[in-house]
Amino acid sequence: MTTQAQQKKQQQQRQSAAEHRFINAQGAEVKSHDEAFKAPMEISPQAVSTRCKLELHNGPVTFGIEVTYNPNTYPHVITGGQITSGISGAPWNITGGFIGEQIRLDAKRSGPGTTNTITVVGEFQNPPAYRGTYGFDGATASFKHTTRYQC
Repeated sequence: MTTQAQQKKQQQQRQSAAEHRFINAQGAEVKSHDEAFKAPMEISPQAVSTRCKLELHNGPVTFGIEVTYNPNTYPHVITGGQITSGISGAPWNITGGFIGEQIRLDAKRSGPGTTNTITVVGEFQNPPAYRGTYGFDGATASFKHTTRYQC
């Protein structure tokens, strides 16, 4: 084989090696096809969640809200959190809901009181906030609110 033929063969081998890069679901380069397509490692719920703070305003009343949600979904699925202040019987434990073009937040009173649940609903508006209503024990339209992101 001539030197020129050997160089051409080596160049083709390098090109084919470069063409066969394998990337796994997490975006990391791996050595083989099998590694790239094997089942993902178990991940804890904390690894796929983040927190944000919201403030619900209804006239002179302000609720402090801390929400945990999954940023890998849309609308973002609320996985927990608390209404920490501004509402009688605080804290209230957030049991579910979502944040996207609309918001829905469901919470349950953590202590004794006259009402057991609260539901907040609203739609997105600019500047970044949600306007809507909230209510207690299954009602969602008892009181108007504006809820904004707390930076």
